[in-house]
Amino acid sequence: MLAALAALGSWLVRTRRVSPFSFLGRTLRSATDPIVRPVERRVVRMGGNPTHAGGWLIVVTAVAGILLLSLAGWLVSTFLSVQAAALGGPRATVSLIVEIVYRILIYALIVRVIASWFGLFRYSRWVRPAYILTDWIVEPLRRVVPPLGTMDVSPLIAWLGLYLIRLGLHTVLGG
Repeated sequence: MLAALAALGSWLVRTRRVSPFSFLGRTLRSATDPIVRPVERRVVRMGGNPTHAGGWLIVVTAVAGILLLSLAGWLVSTFLSVQAAALGGPRATVSLIVEIVYRILIYALIVRVIASWFGLFRYSRWVRPAYILTDWIVEPLRRVVPPLGTMDVSPLIAWLGLYLIRLGLHTVLGG
């Protein structure tokens, strides 16, 4: 909300809806410039229009807020899952470990697929961990399963295989 107010105040002064030389204009500029100016510099460095800095401030703040709330929710749910597994005994603990490994591998597969859409492959330092985690299952499938045109379906088949393994392990563990 503060980012939206700062963007609005900056926009009002920059578009001359409020005179920049009036008391209100000077007050708005002194309150919003420390917040909007760094975003404006970054937008200009990237070749954008400095008047769009307020909009980018709102977008970046919203994305950061969503990520922060998602991270907090994930931490709370993970803590509760670990606590339940600790109270549930060895089977629940092994079931939790299976679930955590499954999720890590699925996220790595998703990163691998989405990164390939943007041209980031095996040797990109940001994507390399996803390839390291998933090569053991994707590469053998890639040698066996032919691509469908330009689409490689081996990550999808790897996901299906991981899902079936997880389902089987949970059935065996009784969870």
